[in-house]
Amino acid sequence: MNPKDIIKGRGAQKNTNNRFSEFSSELRDDFLEFCRLEGEEANPNKTQYLPIFPKTIVNKVDSPDVGMTYSLNPYQGCEHGCIYCYARNSHEYWGYSAGLDFERKILIKKDAPNLLEAKLKTKNWKAATIVLSGNTDCYQPAEQQFKITRACLEIFLKYRHPVGIITKNALVLRDLDILVQLAKDNLIGVNISVTTLSETTRRILEPRTASIQKRLETIRILSEHKIPVNAMLAPIIPGINSHEILPLAKAVCDNGALSFGFTVVRLNGAIGGIFEDWIRKTLPDRADKVLNQIKDCHGGSLNDSRYGLRSRGEGKIAEQIHDMIHLAKRKYFKDKSFPKLNTSLYKQYKDGQLRLFDE
Repeated sequence: MNPKDIIKGRGAQKNTNNRFSEFSSELRDDFLEFCRLEGEEANPNKTQYLPIFPKTIVNKVDSPDVGMTYSLNPYQGCEHGCIYCYARNSHEYWGYSAGLDFERKILIKKDAPNLLEAKLKTKNWKAATIVLSGNTDCYQPAEQQFKITRACLEIFLKYRHPVGIITKNALVLRDLDILVQLAKDNLIGVNISVTTLSETTRRILEPRTASIQKRLETIRILSEHKIPVNAMLAPIIPGINSHEILPLAKAVCDNGALSFGFTVVRLNGAIGGIFEDWIRKTLPDRADKVLNQIKDCHGGSLNDSRYGLRSRGEGKIAEQIHDMIHLAKRKYFKDKSFPKLNTSLYKQYKDGQLRLFDE
């Protein structure tokens, strides 16, 4: 494929049809010719911010593989454009494609802070860590404009409620003032995703994310301010970043991370087709090798839906990945651990002086 035909700054290189829609679409040659003659763009590569108005904002997470009980997502869709992102499929529930639409049509939940406060004030709510970005990154580019994540952090601080963050964007440092206050009471844990040490790989795999150097610097700065950091070396993709496990673990350790997690890539739903289209266009020389190795980790398929196995993989290649992970933890994280967050302060900040009359 001609490199000029690659859509720059995007992960997905096409829009897949929405499995929930009775309609499908395609870019026909006659339409493309019409656009050329009219001087119009057939497929403008611009990001749209679309407001939505959900009734609730805190989601119960039932999956045993995710490692969280509650999540909060200020945005749906993600401009970072990570080609492997499992959240792509959720965009189909909103009537969009898991491909380019996921990166270019960002749904904005401006009322998220108010909905969060209403949830924390409900009578039956008991403190449990709520993770920002269980689905899409809360510090993606839209946050620079809308500042919804910062407003939510202010609510968590107001009620002294534990909160986790998952991001691959250095924008999290903008809110260092709030994070430091949360950390004083052990109310915050930050997960920084670092998938490669190669900028060349990062640019095609995660096109609109912070540079690797910025992410490592973010881990260091957060750690220096006594904010606990877990690094997410995820996903591990055979043939793309699987050879980097030890250097990645060393890099995040050297910058202050207290622990790291990982997953073996799986390409569920529409993501399999999106990923295969992407790799055949961007890395054609190794496409078959990578796809076959991913299949080897999931019983001959690009996807695996079995709880307990779908994020770990099985088979010889998955075993090799697990062996390297265990070695990395013994070598670099033997005497480190990520703290459990504090849930004891929330009740008194929720009830205020009213608690005095209950005792």
